[in-house]
Amino acid sequence: MKIITWNCNMAFRKKAAFILAYDPDIAVISECENPEKLQFPTGTKLPTDILWYGANPNKGLGIFSYSDYKFQLLDCHNPNFKNILPIAVTGGKIDFILFAIWANNPQDKEGAYVTQVWKAINYYESLLSENKTILIGDFNSNTIWDKPRREGNHTTVVNNLAAKNIFSTYHKYYNQNQGEEKHPTLYMYRHENKPYHIDYCFASNDFIEILESVEIGTYQDWTKYSDHKPLIVKFNL
Repeated sequence: MKIITWNCNMAFRKKAAFILAYDPDIAVISECENPEKLQFPTGTKLPTDILWYGANPNKGLGIFSYSDYKFQLLDCHNPNFKNILPIAVTGGKIDFILFAIWANNPQDKEGAYVTQVWKAINYYESLLSENKTILIGDFNSNTIWDKPRREGNHTTVVNNLAAKNIFSTYHKYYNQNQGEEKHPTLYMYRHENKPYHIDYCFASNDFIEILESVEIGTYQDWTKYSDHKPLIVKFNL
């Protein structure tokens, strides 16, 4: 199973072919237009299932299946955590819970980015503890920006997930520490001298044991399409 996350910087309909070149089973796309606007060019492989969520029809969170996987937003979804979606994924070799994430909620004065993830993983604690789980998307966070007095900084999110045997696939695969990543996923304002790692795929140990590869797109290949680079994760399924 290959799963890709990418903040496409809007207009996914014009950029889908570049993701499809990697033959994903599932794609989690931040800043994606809603399905009514997804008029893909002729010849583009069409998704077999779509789940989209957002208030802005031009800029939401899209989850696309290009395989037998089907999506169902769970009834326990709490809309207070905007664009953190608990999804039942069925139809493949195994069923699992996918948290599609675009951590971006300016209305929450307690914290628009990683605070959203922190609140969500506490709210969905039983769901995370009892299921095969993947959390993937644009977290808008990194340990380098930790605020020590903030309860829900990036490090506490990582540690909380680790206590549930849920780990970052990138850090496991490359044996790197949080905050010391060698492969950026964002070049701020598309400037090559402003690299950051803020997109992640965390997976429960069931998936970590069958992790096959992790790849991040390069600055040269992707900057003309978005300030973010795709994170491509493959499991031996």
